[in-house]
Amino acid sequence: MFVVTNRITVKQGFAEKMAPRFTQGGKIESLKGFNKIEVWQVNNEDDDTEDMYVNTWWETEDDFNNWVKSDAFKEAHQRPKDSKSDESSPVIKNQIVKANVLSVLNP
Repeated sequence: MFVVTNRITVKQGFAEKMAPRFTQGGKIESLKGFNKIEVWQVNNEDDDTEDMYVNTWWETEDDFNNWVKSDAFKEAHQRPKDSKSDESSPVIKNQIVKANVLSVLNP
């Protein structure tokens, strides 16, 4: 199992608004090796920003890389059609973390 986490720092008040965009479904669900997406809001002390972790689970790293190269990826990462072009993005920064799952305990 391969997990990719996109750690996204956003302006205060935007994490809950943005989270459903990542889990609304779409072409990613039909891609080989895709398992699931979870969006977490990290508890932090900063009053000006919020941190979100967008976690995607894949069977292999190759499956993830194929997603990144796909037209479906490009479509999923376009700015929403209802947003104004002069509107500033609530995203302040992001960091991608890639990991192989080595051990799991399920109930």
